Amino acid sequence: MGVSRLDVLYRKLLLTKLFIQGWGKPDDLKRIFELRKIVGNREKCKELVPKDYPVFIDKVEDQSDCKIHNGYFISPLEHIVPGILPSESIKARFQFIVPKKWKNHKPVCIHLAGTGDHFFWKRRTLMARPMIKEAGMRNSKISINILFTLNVSDLFVMGAALILESAVLLHWLEREDYWPLGMTGISMGGHMASLAVTNWPKPIPLIPCLSWTTASNVFTTGVLSKAVNWRELEKQYAMHSVYEQEIIRLLEYCGVDSFKMGQEFLKSSLDTLSGLDLSTDILGLHAPERDRMGLRTSALHSQAREGANGQDQLIGQDHGLDQMLSSVSMQHTNINKGSGSGRQRQSLHTESLDFMKGVMDECTHIANFSVPLDPSLIIVIQAKEDAYIPRTGVRSLQEIWPGCEVRYLNGGHVSAYLFKQGLFRQAIYDAYDRYLEKYSNT
Repeated sequence: MGVSRLDVLYRKLLLTKLFIQGWGKPDDLKRIFELRKIVGNREKCKELVPKDYPVFIDKVEDQSDCKIHNGYFISPLEHIVPGILPSESIKARFQFIVPKKWKNHKPVCIHLAGTGDHFFWKRRTLMARPMIKEAGMRNSKISINILFTLNVSDLFVMGAALILESAVLLHWLEREDYWPLGMTGISMGGHMASLAVTNWPKPIPLIPCLSWTTASNVFTTGVLSKAVNWRELEKQYAMHSVYEQEIIRLLEYCGVDSFKMGQEFLKSSLDTLSGLDLSTDILGLHAPERDRMGLRTSALHSQAREGANGQDQLIGQDHGLDQMLSSVSMQHTNINKGSGSGRQRQSLHTESLDFMKGVMDECTHIANFSVPLDPSLIIVIQAKEDAYIPRTGVRSLQEIWPGCEVRYLNGGHVSAYLFKQGLFRQAIYDAYDRYLEKYSNT
């Protein structure tokens, strides 16, 4: 199955760069990796958030069809890993859309925000209010906002925070006698909802839309990989040996889909690079610097393409691209990571790419977390031509969560978000109905 042209076009229209400040503080990465070992285990994680964790409602708006409760609480992550959250994210804010009339039950669905969804109005307009109308005022919706990711580590901090904050809201809703409870989200919000549900100690409906098993493919092979600030990431990876010598040793997840996509990424990248002067357009080098390094740009493309087509190993091969990136690394850092034996380095980009896959899989791969107690309550919505969430080369959700249902939509990521929200809502209704059939008498 190909990828959506609309997804590719939409990505090109956006000027936003991802991870503009780099990897983040090495100490933050270390602390998050240690926390992941706890939140990845349901029995350990459930002790982190007390059932009576305080939640506050500071404003109620009375609308014609519903009431909008605006609330907040202090993120538990601030107590567990002090100082790792930015100051503006310590107070977690949420919006609770409540129908004026209920039927037999008081179901609530927590909706986590996706990438770029920094306000409540999209989720309130496209999901919550239509659900109140379509479902006969039987459903309520909570939306919780996310922090902005300037560093790679911010994504992992956000994930840990949302897992714990979701537990706060679920406990609070139980205290307020809402039932049944479930979670959903679109794109990154769907993935974060999946991680949160793994740690809830009860069966719970989950409807992740346009998300899959790991974020590693999103930022290394999906169209968003073109928005990643690779130059800064490569620079920091070359300058600070802590990433290669210490942090990479903390990675525990080495599944069949980790560290396997470098060669495929190189092949796809060559088509994009073929029209560029690699030394000038990408690395910012000009004729005197190129001559000093002995780089011949005309030879770089042909040698790199021959290496990719011939399945040559990148390690130990004296390709022009590898030589250029290694030379640039030496020029800017004066660090020779090769041993005295003269071992040649992989290309700096490939090393950074592999490191990105490793840290992403460590903190976001579903297989690194507990399996939800009842996967039959999970309905996953996928777009067949999604260019943002590639599924090639990674384990499927059905393999990791046996019994979950996956529904495929025609089209890509953007078209599904714009035109298929009705199908997202229907999946929510179906998952809740399934829950009531199985657990209404418990």
